[in-house]
Amino acid sequence: MTGTVLLHQGIVCLFDATPCSPIVPQAIGAFAGALLLVGLWTPVAGTMVAIADGWLVWSSTGDPVSSAMLAVLGATLAMIGPGAWSLDARLFGRRHIQASEL
Repeated sequence: MTGTVLLHQGIVCLFDATPCSPIVPQAIGAFAGALLLVGLWTPVAGTMVAIADGWLVWSSTGDPVSSAMLAVLGATLAMIGPGAWSLDARLFGRRHIQASEL
């Protein structure tokens, strides 16, 4: 879902006639959103999302709530890693975290 929103925002910003907020973080977010959609380089893409949308939170004059939410989701995806159906899991395997018993 995060990848879809990022890709949509980037496409609207790049191809809309009205100027949007800084275009560099929007383009970075769209690229990272595409990576998240296919599940490739999930930790790197999540970090890119967190940085780009954090940049939009601080540089935007409008409502920063959606950018802040996407920044938090990007950081979360960077920490959690790829899902079971992602290309990362197919290429590199999926790591399972086991809770240790005391």
